[in-house]
Amino acid sequence: MTFTLMKKSTMKQKSQNRHFYITTTLPYVNAKPHIGFALEIIQADAIARFHTLLGKEVFFNFGTDEHGQKIYKKALSENIDPQKYVDENAKKFDDLKKALNLSYNNFIRTTDPDHKRAAQEIWKICRDNGFIEKGLYSAKYCVGCELEKQDSELVDDKCPLHPIEEIQTIEEENYFFKFSKFQEKLLKLYMKNPDFVVPKHRLTEISNFVKDGLKDFSVSRLKEKMPWGVSVPDDPDHVMYVWFDALTNYISALGWPKDLNKFEKFWGTSENPNAIQVAGKDNLRQQSAMWQAMLLAANLPPSKQILIHGFITSGGEKMSKSRGNVIDPFQYVERYGTDTLRYYLLAKINPIEDSDFTRESFEQVYLADLANGLGNLVARVAKLCELNKISAHEPRGGFFDKEVVNHLERYRFDNALESIWKKISALDTLINRHKLWENTKEKGKTKVLLEIVKSIRQIAFNLKPFLPETAEKIESQFKGPKIKSEKPLFPRLK
Repeated sequence: MTFTLMKKSTMKQKSQNRHFYITTTLPYVNAKPHIGFALEIIQADAIARFHTLLGKEVFFNFGTDEHGQKIYKKALSENIDPQKYVDENAKKFDDLKKALNLSYNNFIRTTDPDHKRAAQEIWKICRDNGFIEKGLYSAKYCVGCELEKQDSELVDDKCPLHPIEEIQTIEEENYFFKFSKFQEKLLKLYMKNPDFVVPKHRLTEISNFVKDGLKDFSVSRLKEKMPWGVSVPDDPDHVMYVWFDALTNYISALGWPKDLNKFEKFWGTSENPNAIQVAGKDNLRQQSAMWQAMLLAANLPPSKQILIHGFITSGGEKMSKSRGNVIDPFQYVERYGTDTLRYYLLAKINPIEDSDFTRESFEQVYLADLANGLGNLVARVAKLCELNKISAHEPRGGFFDKEVVNHLERYRFDNALESIWKKISALDTLINRHKLWENTKEKGKTKVLLEIVKSIRQIAFNLKPFLPETAEKIESQFKGPKIKSEKPLFPRLK
């Protein structure tokens, strides 16, 4: 991706391409939102906000995956109609918008009628193009992943990602997607676009997977065994396999196939693709190979880029209900505030590799970086301005520091925030060096304080994609001409 940094005289950044599309994966609604998905959608939100501030029209897609065997089993176990079950649980994910202060402007559900019609349409195109055919399905299948598994992927005949789930052996007549026909086309796509998957080692991983040979995969289930899904066109005995249905959301969200103008505007064309997808490493195959093959089969443009993030562990262990170490983002927001959680996930969690999350480290970061760092700086400078009746001209606009742009180009949220916090530390050093608390009226000290006010305003603008609420509070407090003390941005923990 390329961003254009305008001269400071314009006080605004613009992009060469006016439209920007970004989407997360769709989480299953068989469990409430967890910290791992909060990471994904907060990363996507930071990117979306950044592009909005660059002057783009942004389409930010999020939603819920509501079909498949996992959800059907869960609804049955709770003796609830599947539609009622997904209705109740989809709301828990939409509630993330307020809790995490998210800017997504589209919330799609795979039970939406328009989505179902889009899934059926892409099925028909793939079928008519010769890439879907009926055959005998015999495979080992992980319900947790909703994926077929090869023996080489299993450990002691268990899926390493879902070790408590029994591997199922399925033998029935199904429809198959001719994945095997796309080896050469996918490898050509990866070679032509060396940044197609970020980070690079994930592109190497999926390239090696494709080079090893692709097997056709089942895209339907018998309705009599698993009725909860989108009906297969022209065959009432089958429903679509959940991945074929769910992946289509990325284009059904744009109104495809009805609104082709909107689709081309945001999704782009084969020559100029525009769609960015954010996903976890367990989604690498589905996002960067299966979905791309489906698009190629339907004569549709590929995605532009796929950002793959790692997992969050808790105390060095994978999070699970049985261990009791699942982290609830809603609880952390209620206790520490939205921007505190956003800061920790963006600044302290590696954006592409696995990282650990503990309450102890979270609270240490809260105190060191937020309460004693940013919060203390803002409070000190505001108090000095108030006591010395310092007036400052209102700012005319804002722009990102070059290093923030450079880091966000590579999705290094952690490095971008680190660069901002270095400026916070430098301002603290400047205050101490000039001993501004002693007598601001001394020669030169007023000038220094005004320069610090200017720097704080710049910090606030740089923080907009990451900590939008905090950035707004700082801008309001330091707007001028009068600057006065306010409540602490990050109160001491009780």
